[in-house]
Amino acid sequence: MLHWLWVLIVGGVIGLIAGAITGHGKSMGWIANILAGLIGSSLGQALFGAWGPQVAEMAIVPSILGAVILVLVVSFIVGMVNRRKD
Repeated sequence: MLHWLWVLIVGGVIGLIAGAITGHGKSMGWIANILAGLIGSSLGQALFGAWGPQVAEMAIVPSILGAVILVLVVSFIVGMVNRRKD
C-alpha cells in the first residue's frame, strides 16, 4: 500500500517537473501532473531505457524526458482542437 502512495508522489513530482520545463505546468492540475508523470515515466523508460537513479522503480531522467514529450504532444493536440473550435 505504501509503495503505491510513493509511486503517486514520485509521478506527481515528475509531472510537475515536466510541466515546469515545458511551461504548461500552470494549466495542469495535480491529477494531470500525476498522470503525466506516470504515463510519461512508462513512455520514457520504453523509449530511453531504465538508466540513472531510480525512485519507486522509476528511472528519473528517462521518466522526466518521457513526461516532457507527453506534455508537449498533449498540449499540441489540445491546442489544435481549441483552434478548430474558434
